[in-house]
Amino acid sequence: MDTTALRSAYDRLLDVAAGPDLGDADDGGWNADQILAHVLSVDAGTAAAALAVVAGSRPAFDNRVSLDPWNLDRIIAEHSGRADLMGHVRNQATVLCDIADQLNEETAAVLVPTFLQSNGALVLDQPIPLAALINGLATDHVPGHTQQLLDLRVAAPGPPG
Repeated sequence: MDTTALRSAYDRLLDVAAGPDLGDADDGGWNADQILAHVLSVDAGTAAAALAVVAGSRPAFDNRVSLDPWNLDRIIAEHSGRADLMGHVRNQATVLCDIADQLNEETAAVLVPTFLQSNGALVLDQPIPLAALINGLATDHVPGHTQQLLDLRVAAPGPPG
């Protein structure tokens, strides 16, 4: 698999996450640390599914654990701050991309039963090729969370008077 787009998507996400001007979501949604914890959880689950396929197992991918507030809080608490959390996201993304780089066409085509939710709504509940699961991170998931981080930017105050 070619992970060029996925690596670029992670670079952009982490560049935005490094900004000092990230506030809280206006709608009560996730803050930057929760977004990063979610991405980390999804990446680990995707890497685990890919390695299980390589090992000959028949894994399933279910993103509900990466949406669980308790799990997100646990992931955040395991890090000493945003920079540490970002470093872990970067490392996990590298691991995932390195695994994907080594997948041959047959392995990438293996169907993985996939269950995806977003904002409480069912997005997908069917088998998809492993490559589609991984490529979906580059085309939808990571850019979507990058936009979510951009939406957290606090506007700088204008000049006085």
